[in-house]
Amino acid sequence: MANAVTLVFSSYRYVTLAFAIFASMLFLLSMLSEYVFFEPYFVFHVAHDSIIAFSLIVAVSTLSALVIPLNVYLVNTLKKARRVSGGFLGSILGASAGACSCGPVGFTIISTFGTAGGVATAFLTTYEIPLRIISIGILGYVYYSTTKSLSESCKIS
Repeated sequence: MANAVTLVFSSYRYVTLAFAIFASMLFLLSMLSEYVFFEPYFVFHVAHDSIIAFSLIVAVSTLSALVIPLNVYLVNTLKKARRVSGGFLGSILGASAGACSCGPVGFTIISTFGTAGGVATAFLTTYEIPLRIISIGILGYVYYSTTKSLSESCKIS
């Protein structure tokens, strides 16, 4: 499995893609979880009681940055979209489950969808950490299945 990761990340194109995904997801999820503030000036702050939630954001961003370039390489190299669709679906599902914190977005959801939006916001806020742990599990499985698929498909017979 390590050979598949080394094969994919030997190209600067995939390393750049992984870094862009990591940086954008970390910034976006940090902004949604209210770790990044823009007014009155730019501040990045993680309170002591939310270190676990922030470390889960870093883990989701890291795994997404690892899994998505692997799937892009698999699609570009093997051209078997049927076999790779589960990997992309898992990547999207895992990354979106990790983005479940509602912070300032919750008020928009509540005002748009009324009571159902309020219930959804309360659910996502209450179960934020378990949902991120589930998303890490999904991304871990996608990593395993993608590297296994790369290892089996790239063998020379």
